[in-house]
Amino acid sequence: MHAILIINRAGSLIFHREYGPSPTSLTPNEYLILAGTIHGVHAISTQISPLPGSSGIQFLEATTFNIHILQTHTGVKFVLFTDKKQTNVRPHLQKYYELYADYVLKNPFYTLEMPIKCQLFEEQLKRYIDSH
Repeated sequence: MHAILIINRAGSLIFHREYGPSPTSLTPNEYLILAGTIHGVHAISTQISPLPGSSGIQFLEATTFNIHILQTHTGVKFVLFTDKKQTNVRPHLQKYYELYADYVLKNPFYTLEMPIKCQLFEEQLKRYIDSH
């Protein structure tokens, strides 16, 4: 895995971390632009899909990496950048969502839609990533 992004339902980047080797490192501003772009393309894909009730883009394949997207029922998107060898990433995205629900949403000091500044969430996320 290269990086994880969490995008709120308005399209703002509320969390991003790089894990492992990355083909190129992005600046914080580039991550903000990337999050807005992913949010916009995801929204457009739900509207132009020929299938009614489409959940939008779930997977994008590039030459050197893949992008996996999980949108929750509340509109929060978990975006995972992986190398081409990683497959079956959906269970990992689900686990990241569970950790988010357990350590961020249940944190009484966290305000919805705001950047995530929860050390326990980051520790548990890193622990899970390191174990897989």
